Amino acid sequence: MIRAENIHKSFGSLEVLKGIDLTINKGEIVSVVGASGAGKSTLLHIIGTLDNADKGHVYFDEVAVNKMNDKKLADFRNRNIGFVFQFHHLLPEFTALENVCIPAFIGRIPRNKAVMKAKELLGFLNLSERLHHKPSELSGGEQQRVAVARALINNPAVILADEPSGNLDSAASVELHKLFFRLREEFTQTFIIVTHNQVLADMADRKLTIKDGVIMRNGHV
Repeated sequence: MIRAENIHKSFGSLEVLKGIDLTINKGEIVSVVGASGAGKSTLLHIIGTLDNADKGHVYFDEVAVNKMNDKKLADFRNRNIGFVFQFHHLLPEFTALENVCIPAFIGRIPRNKAVMKAKELLGFLNLSERLHHKPSELSGGEQQRVAVARALINNPAVILADEPSGNLDSAASVELHKLFFRLREEFTQTFIIVTHNQVLADMADRKLTIKDGVIMRNGHV
């Protein structure tokens, strides 16, 4: 479903990614681990089309996304990729329901359809009683679940999560980790999760370790 070939990325004189190759299958949950600064988030941003590689290609279902123009790429990202970050990035002036609806509105989904889908997702995430609460009125775990609902609103094929439990306590982290597997069963989404949380990393179908800018194979670079 997703294929990255020979991905290189530098920031100034610092070479962060040195020829990454990977393939992600539909419906897989894949974790990406490695030391801080190893390039995990950089790789995730390139796969998610938020950043460009200096060299190499990213394919979604054999379509080379890095060859799209900015408008096509933005449309593709909105329809096909959901993002969950360590910091939930909810807009403080909007309610949970409104926050979840925003990507659907950007995707020109009719308002009544978007609201209905958002309510369905928030209900699935046990947030039906929090629809009209603003982020400041929600717990950290609730805020992150709202962010997950927002990532799911456009039925994306893949969810990219960057340290999704980094700001949660251990109990909320466990719940979030279980949620990803429930979502995979319910909606057959593919997940790529960058994490320092070894419990979550080990729960994944596959665990990829980045070291010195490449993916380790059988314990070796």
